[in-house]
Amino acid sequence: MTHILCKTSDIKDPGSKSFQLKIRRKTRDIFVVHKDGQVFAYYNQCPHTGINLEWQEDQFLDLDNALIQCASHGALFTIDSGECIAGPCAGDALQPIPLIIDDDTVILDI
Repeated sequence: MTHILCKTSDIKDPGSKSFQLKIRRKTRDIFVVHKDGQVFAYYNQCPHTGINLEWQEDQFLDLDNALIQCASHGALFTIDSGECIAGPCAGDALQPIPLIIDDDTVILDI
């Protein structure tokens, strides 16, 4: 099943954007990160507490735009793998969502 989300050009590089989708009859919060020309998608759920990660709308990255940061407790996750490298959930990871990039279109492949 695929879902068209947006155009890559709709998300600053570096930058991030949140979406809410109905996936398998369940509403899910997800987010997409655009960094160095690459695009990554994850479920918007901290592995430590299960809460959403962003500190403001569409703000998932730390101040240097180098890592994904949980607003609740400051856990830091790599953008390319979602692995937590610092914080209470170190060693855990965000749940990735497969993407297809077709020209400039970002498509979830779930």
